Amino acid sequence: MAQGSNSNDAFFGSAMQFMQAGQNMTQQFMDYLGKAGNPAAAVPPAVDPQALTALQKQFMDQQMSLWQSVLTRQQGQGDSFKVSPEPGDRRFSASEWRDSPIYDYLHQAYLLNTQYLKELVEVIPAEDTKAKNRMRFLARQVADAMAPSNFAATNPEFIQRALDTKGQSITDGINNLIKDFEKGRISMTDESVFEVGGNIANTEGAVVFENELMQLIQYTPLTPKVGTRPLLVVPPCINKFYIMDLQPENSLIRFMVEQGNTVFLVSWRNPQEDHGHLTWDDYLEHGPIAALHVVQDICKVKQVNALGFCVGGTILTSALGVLKARGEDIVASLTLLTTLLDFSDTGEIGLFIDEQGLAAREASIGQGGLLPARDLANTFSFLRANDLVWNYVTGNYLKGQKPQAFDLLYWNSDSTNLPGPFACWYMRNLYNDNSLRVAGKLEMCGTKLDLGTLDMPVYLLATREDHIVPWQSAYQSTRILGGKIRFVLGASGHIAGVINPASKNKRSYWTNDDVKSDAEGWLTAAAEQKGSWWNDWAAWLKPLAGDLRAPRKPGNTKYKPIEPAPGRYVKERAV
Repeated sequence: MAQGSNSNDAFFGSAMQFMQAGQNMTQQFMDYLGKAGNPAAAVPPAVDPQALTALQKQFMDQQMSLWQSVLTRQQGQGDSFKVSPEPGDRRFSASEWRDSPIYDYLHQAYLLNTQYLKELVEVIPAEDTKAKNRMRFLARQVADAMAPSNFAATNPEFIQRALDTKGQSITDGINNLIKDFEKGRISMTDESVFEVGGNIANTEGAVVFENELMQLIQYTPLTPKVGTRPLLVVPPCINKFYIMDLQPENSLIRFMVEQGNTVFLVSWRNPQEDHGHLTWDDYLEHGPIAALHVVQDICKVKQVNALGFCVGGTILTSALGVLKARGEDIVASLTLLTTLLDFSDTGEIGLFIDEQGLAAREASIGQGGLLPARDLANTFSFLRANDLVWNYVTGNYLKGQKPQAFDLLYWNSDSTNLPGPFACWYMRNLYNDNSLRVAGKLEMCGTKLDLGTLDMPVYLLATREDHIVPWQSAYQSTRILGGKIRFVLGASGHIAGVINPASKNKRSYWTNDDVKSDAEGWLTAAAEQKGSWWNDWAAWLKPLAGDLRAPRKPGNTKYKPIEPAPGRYVKERAV
């Protein structure tokens, strides 16, 4: 950039514009807060004038320091003031953001604006913790959406790639946008690479039972001997089960079979319009309860082991409470992976659920209809908007790139609908009212539920960075269930913490046999173990699997194989 007065004047003008951008961002957030963050309020909550004045002065001083620092860099005097992204933020890692003083200043000014917005949230009074967290979430959404990396005119990587490709990247980006518009969602991976039942979800087995709501898969044994007590797996119904069976090297299902278990799995149907009447009770009766009885019959046993993942764990545990009230003691051991039974703190998911929104949902789909897959997918994506939304906006549309093939993101894009009555009951009674933890408060399938009567041994896994099921909330299950509990805390998040293959033995997990203290006390006394929690769980389950016997083929004379795994239900796409 030239050193003349005209250039400096232009640069000074840019600095002033981005200081103003910070103020504009603040005003947009305050307006948004008044409409969305606090719908009952006509104006945003009152702010302490002194605190706000001090914050604004600090912001202006930092912006001036940044402007002067970039000017001195132009003159070869080095940087006296720098603003760095938060750890893990890769939006401005490319050299183009630093090669030009304009873009160097632009992205740092944006980071200052974002920092100012976050600090502003902290000085705004809130009615309670949930209201404050809602403001924090909304502020992050506004800040993420306004990043200069999201717009062609302010993204130097877009400009450089357009020059390098002689404009082809712009054409490719437009074509990518048109294709995604036709699909109704942002492409996160090259979907042409994967096939359910082909190169993912290909652990060998057969569907041995099906009803309107689910198929039951029995997997083919992989060991010369198996335990007499089978294992039933209940995955979440808000996405496809094959997150647990992506490819052989990272398949939790295959690992279970390799440990000598006869493994059965509930494959939930992707509900379509004619399934919009299904209720929470239907999911219990025709899901785990039906599956448990079939597994008993096929394996000729009185008890089985059971495992539930996420909301699958909530459904499974509820079903076991119903069976217990009926006098049926079918499950010998229970494993719950990142599961909520106490919904006191539901993380950012809970910010989407309030009385006003619930009433609207109940009025529209509570008696019938679907909660569309796209609504669920958008909700989960915007919990990590920079990684799962804006990253692909810039890559697909600005840079004209084709997303790389990644099995996890293929699964993430294969969304599911939910029946309206089921979804509304779940959100009302569990997320909003937190009634599952209270003995006798909820009635399911005609019985009052008391999870404290479940006295089988339990393996509870939570993950330390889980933004969907906060680990402290998962720990509260130790206060609800009546059996002996082993609580294990895995590293990483909701998916990566669970799908942590034993063969790679990465990350770590924490153990502590004493679950009498609160969550933080448990962690303080816990010991860190290197590697995957899978091996710890396998060792825990082994003595509960019964005596060894020769394996049998899937099904029996009553329940004959219907079709090969993974079955047709999991292949149904949301429309």
